Amino acid sequence: MLAFNLGPLAIPVSLAIIAAAWLTAHGAGLLAGRGRRVSVAAHLNDMLLWGFVAARVGFVLYWFSLYSQRPLAVLDLRDGGFLPWAGVAAALALAAWRGWRRPELRRPLAVAILSGALVWAGGAALQEGRTKASLSARVLPQLDGTPASLPTLAGGKPMVLNLWASWCPPCLREMPLLQDAQRQRTDVRFVFANQGEDEVAVREFFHKQPLRLRHVLLDPAGALGREYGSAALPTTLFFDARGQLQTIHLGELSEATLASKLQLLGGAPASKE
Repeated sequence: MLAFNLGPLAIPVSLAIIAAAWLTAHGAGLLAGRGRRVSVAAHLNDMLLWGFVAARVGFVLYWFSLYSQRPLAVLDLRDGGFLPWAGVAAALALAAWRGWRRPELRRPLAVAILSGALVWAGGAALQEGRTKASLSARVLPQLDGTPASLPTLAGGKPMVLNLWASWCPPCLREMPLLQDAQRQRTDVRFVFANQGEDEVAVREFFHKQPLRLRHVLLDPAGALGREYGSAALPTTLFFDARGQLQTIHLGELSEATLASKLQLLGGAPASKE
């Protein structure tokens, strides 16, 4: 499962794991500091904020040449562009500084951080085990009428599988970006699997849009979405040349986030120029 529905909202499981770890850290810090009448809640909140900002800034700096073309995109956090190790380093540095200045914080803060880290690591490991996947052997019709499976379309190349629908605004916003990537990255196979719509609706959509995508699959039953545990659109899955799932992106891709995901697949390096 990649996400679950909470009312009208689709919540990524990865975000729920982070929330659980944060709450666990608060609980453990409260218990560890009770005897000394020390509260670490504000410090944990500061760590979360500093880590969030550092992870975003680190990602933007790494892909600065792409963001420099559209500066306002830096503020669009929906693209999911974060550098986790930068965030963790910043949060731990802040904790070390606070502990150095106030010795009474050291033990409860360390207990809180360790407890939260254990929950996060356990949840991430469990999630990774459940999302281990490979290219589906399911045969679906292409828009041109010929049936195909994902392994056949991949042909031994890495694959980007985009799950989309014509009624989904973020799906439509990211399609020109994916179209350009399909033209430029001939070492990677891009496949667009429509979810839940019939052939008439998909053909009407492309008739109205100035898009020329190759490898469009029709999946009116949403079988691929269920198979990969997608509860929201767009969902983009990145498979290596062996057909093994390497990473997933929920929501709209930016140029930088797409480049960062493609970098994980090997082959021609994603340019930052």
